[in-house]
Amino acid sequence: MATAEPTPAQVVEASDLTRVYRSATGETYALRGVDLLVSAGSLTVVAGPSGSGKSSLLTLLSARERPSAGELRVLGSDVAGASASALRRLRHRRIGYVPQRASTGLFPHLTAAGHVRQVATWRGSGHDDVEQVLASVGLAARADHRPATMSGGEQQRLAVAMALVGSPALVVADEPTAELDHGNADLVLDALAGLAEAGGAVVVSSHDARVTDRAGRLLRLRDGVLSSETARARETVAVIDSAGRLQLPPALLARFPSRRVVVEADGDVVRLRAPGEPT
Repeated sequence: MATAEPTPAQVVEASDLTRVYRSATGETYALRGVDLLVSAGSLTVVAGPSGSGKSSLLTLLSARERPSAGELRVLGSDVAGASASALRRLRHRRIGYVPQRASTGLFPHLTAAGHVRQVATWRGSGHDDVEQVLASVGLAARADHRPATMSGGEQQRLAVAMALVGSPALVVADEPTAELDHGNADLVLDALAGLAEAGGAVVVSSHDARVTDRAGRLLRLRDGVLSSETARARETVAVIDSAGRLQLPPALLARFPSRRVVVEADGDVVRLRAPGEPT
């Protein structure tokens, strides 16, 4: 069995992270200057409306794409500058990934247990925990079944089992409970939370209140920008990016229809007011 590499305290370090998709019709900004730290032992949930950039962010954090601009280090590796083979080794050995469409990561000729064993081999892990990880997501009785005989929800849980086997340092999961009922969603969330409690870092995107309620930290994206952050204490803070831009939560943004704000400092207190409002 391979010797486990040490996990840095900051599993993800992103600064001014930008992702641009180019086509014949022009450029689309999926992410615009996101600053983000993800610590070992944390469960982070990324929320936001469709098109807000959640999937693009998770694809970058899982080292499946490179940023268009900005800096991104995942488990100490420079994602923008590392070679393709180095990123492939990083993904295989240390990052678990659950795609939004679970079927895209499955092989038709392998059983559920065969999928998990294959990933365990990539991670230099033994096969002793294959049955355990399948049981943790409620698939013990489906271990000998192939994807074609499994439901969409079972395939989704298999993708989670593949992401978790061998206790990777980082698991990134895109809408992992989208096709699950409450009971199976709880199994998946318990398994993900268990990895975080054991010292791994987990980043999940979701619209599901069952997921956001379990978050140690909730990040909200809007139009490719990180707009707010809520910690376990449920104190929501607005985000100031590295360029000094303040992202107001939508409820407050409505107070500034001109998209202009007067900033006033009075000792330790900073006030924001719309232009023309009385002081």
